[in-house]
Amino acid sequence: MDVRDRRPDAHPAESGVLVNTSVADPASVGTVTRAAADATAGLAALGRAGRARLLRAAADEIEARREALVAVASRETHLADARLNGEVTRTAYQLRLFADVVEEGSYLEATIDHAGDTPMGPGPDLRRMLVPLGPVAVFGASNFPLAFSVPGGDTASALAAGCPVVLKAHESHPETSALAFEALLAAAKSAGAPDGTVGLVFGREAGAALVTDPHITAVGFTGSLAGGQALRALIESRPQPIPFYGELASLNPLVVTPAAAAARASEIASGLATSITGSLGQLCTKPGLVFLPGGPAGDALLAEVSALVDAVPAGELLNDRVAEGYRSIGTALRAEPGVRVAAGGAVGVAAVLTVDAGDFTAALAEECFGPLAVVVRYSSEDELLGVLATLPGSLTATVHSQPTDDLAPLLAVLQPRAGRLLFDGYPTGVLVAWAQTHGGPWPSTNTVHTSVGPTAIRRFLRPVTWQNAPERVLPDELRDDYTGIPRRIDGVLLPTG
Repeated sequence: MDVRDRRPDAHPAESGVLVNTSVADPASVGTVTRAAADATAGLAALGRAGRARLLRAAADEIEARREALVAVASRETHLADARLNGEVTRTAYQLRLFADVVEEGSYLEATIDHAGDTPMGPGPDLRRMLVPLGPVAVFGASNFPLAFSVPGGDTASALAAGCPVVLKAHESHPETSALAFEALLAAAKSAGAPDGTVGLVFGREAGAALVTDPHITAVGFTGSLAGGQALRALIESRPQPIPFYGELASLNPLVVTPAAAAARASEIASGLATSITGSLGQLCTKPGLVFLPGGPAGDALLAEVSALVDAVPAGELLNDRVAEGYRSIGTALRAEPGVRVAAGGAVGVAAVLTVDAGDFTAALAEECFGPLAVVVRYSSEDELLGVLATLPGSLTATVHSQPTDDLAPLLAVLQPRAGRLLFDGYPTGVLVAWAQTHGGPWPSTNTVHTSVGPTAIRRFLRPVTWQNAPERVLPDELRDDYTGIPRRIDGVLLPTG
């Protein structure tokens, strides 16, 4: 069946390949979530080796559909083929990385304290490790139709943890979501995973029903602040609370010191223009707020970055809602007192706005999703630090400096407001790696966890302790003779083997 025939609003019985797994009406959401709940024990029975097999199979299936995924996603989102090919590669990579994480096993935090005397008296035998929460709802993102959507990082980390996943397809790319979901279904079947390991729903009403469904034990969301707050309000209405992991809004301030502006204005301008306008600014890590020093060096840098941004051709944004938001917020920012247009005279194209630090207000700290940045001109370090201290939390904060700069005062203000600190670089581009943090203080996220990298698995696990348990009821990883993963035994961290 050609993917163009898969209508996201079709009834399950009419949706071809997606029969009984893709639903649009809220009343049918319960069918999918019950299937996920029923799959929980079978997914656990696969063990870590089986889940690793599932994740690698999913990577293979995604790569096998590369050409079709790129073609459909390009048509639905207007993103460039090169960018989408990169997403396919990233998606497959992170699925395989989580397979490695599952096999390595340290994520379980397996800990054994044998019975014995303690300073508080005789102690029992205690054995602790992390176990899966249960079925997880994952909401696809508009701007990453693969890497942060149906087969993306939330899905990979939840499946790695041992949680079935029910996916809410984003309305910007329903056909891409359906095609990617086929890959996950094929992988689940080939790995011997139970029916219900993955499920897919379409539509806002179905999404609302999903987060309030009693079978769902956690929610992963990447999207707007308003959308995240609406979902969180629904979740808080549940009789049984569950964790909500939201990535919401981020300004990603970028600071250029006077010494850096004087030493390498052209280099910084080139990288900054690319970071502001890459993917038409539709990246959660786009530097939306840039701080440049007053004076000739800052003037030259501003002029150069403005010229580069002016030269960026207009393009189609992800969808009508994103385009309208970009125009609306861009218009409001332009109307703020003291704001001047340095590039992008027409609303709706790439733009650089500028304002003196003394005129900066909270209204200028609103995220504008698209190729626009506000440049704040500061005249002293005290003025710079004063504005930075008023900013909300962000995913990133970036500093361009020279070796002679004393960065301690600057970092003292930035570190509490960001999850990732960058130096002499640009925040767009988030490497999937063990040391990565893709998260930050509110409103960038509402959690202390990262959504990128192996430690993202921690969101979908909870600790359980077995006290004085007979060995026959213990998980393999907590038995005395097991040596397949790193464990802490009687306070000593021991490697595998």
